[in-house]
Amino acid sequence: MADRRTTGGAELRQEELGRQAAQILEANWQGASTVPSPALYPHQWSWDSAFIAIGLRHLSPRRAQQELETLLEAQWADGRIPHIVFNPAVPLGAYFPSPDFWRSSTAGRAVGAPEGVETSGIVQPPVHALAAWLVHESDRELSRRRRFLEHVWPRLAAWHDYLADCRGFGGAGLAAVVHPWESGMDNSPCWDEPLGRVEPAPAGSFRRADLECGDGADRPTDLDYGRYVRLAAQYRDGGYRDAGRDHPFAVEDPGFNALLALSEHALAEIATELGRDAEPHRSRARRLTAALVRLLWDEDAGLFLCRDVRTGTPVPDRSVTGLLPLVLPDLPGDIAGALVRTMTGPNFGLGKDTDLVPSYDLCGRAFDAGRYWRGPAWFNVNWLLERGLRQHGATGRADALEEAVLTAAGASGFAEYVDPRTGEARGATGFSWTAAVVVDLLARVREADGARVAAGV
Repeated sequence: MADRRTTGGAELRQEELGRQAAQILEANWQGASTVPSPALYPHQWSWDSAFIAIGLRHLSPRRAQQELETLLEAQWADGRIPHIVFNPAVPLGAYFPSPDFWRSSTAGRAVGAPEGVETSGIVQPPVHALAAWLVHESDRELSRRRRFLEHVWPRLAAWHDYLADCRGFGGAGLAAVVHPWESGMDNSPCWDEPLGRVEPAPAGSFRRADLECGDGADRPTDLDYGRYVRLAAQYRDGGYRDAGRDHPFAVEDPGFNALLALSEHALAEIATELGRDAEPHRSRARRLTAALVRLLWDEDAGLFLCRDVRTGTPVPDRSVTGLLPLVLPDLPGDIAGALVRTMTGPNFGLGKDTDLVPSYDLCGRAFDAGRYWRGPAWFNVNWLLERGLRQHGATGRADALEEAVLTAAGASGFAEYVDPRTGEARGATGFSWTAAVVVDLLARVREADGARVAAGV
């Protein structure tokens, strides 16, 4: 795959891989949205749906649009997009925290929660504008006929405004997360130190449904889960108000903010398509990139570090979230180069110890090859890094990572995540965003090969 050319055998392999990925997305489709995994995650998840839409656009642009529209219809009045939209047909005991925990339903509804739908009260990384723009590009005629961008535009703009206006606790232009689940990288060792201030909820006060359909060795510990529950309950009991520095957990996450900046670039493209002023979004993207470099870049570590807003200090752990700013088109070239060196160096081992980028430092104090976000490689994150490598001219590295994602996804049964050294499947299999990024990468491989054939190369 290094030269992106395919032989007959490779074409057959890709065709079968694409067929399997499409079958997973079809099986996990619930009529208006897609579940990540029917047993482990039986509802709609926010950033999962963004990645799912990016893959679905190659199979059904109409369904990809609906995926995002369904999610955005559950937006809160303040602009937040909840990290879970609950399916009322799913029994309460199938997932915890369940809708009754979040108390966002019509009965006793939290201020600003949407009517007629039950959701969580926290958020996830803002990949949605990027997904919306890519979905639009996949079938511009359908998008314009359905007025897709006109429908999602005000909701996406309000979402970004919420993060800028309500989550800028640090005062320097970056958005903070108030719960580890909001980062998307729920169980990262980066949260260990800030979470140490949180008294865990008593073990008997909640039941972990995830352990009934997942290996406990792959999942967060009971201690960590107790702290997650305590934080969520405190945020809920405070009316989901964003209390700034008074919040027990507030962290500026480089990956979260990089994806916000990337989506601001996408929102600028959407604004241009709609005849609106794109400059406010380009300006915000530039400011976010500058703030990331100024506040979170650590030259000695060779990547961006999380910052504990309560203490004003960096979190020393090297996590894949610190590599994600590579996706930004305006990242300074010297920093992009340093990120590539870190990615391929001993801490992440890409191309040497690993074929996929692990979620945490291979040499770190808390590395665990199998446990949720404490070491395993995730397919959506590697999809983002492949884009970042290509964005900054590391084409050979990007091609190799592309091939590794496709190979590992197929070999693992489209696993949720894998051991970064062995490729062993971890978590759920038949996972939706894994299937979605495979569909997207295969489409880009076919496009590149077609362009070469047309050019006579």
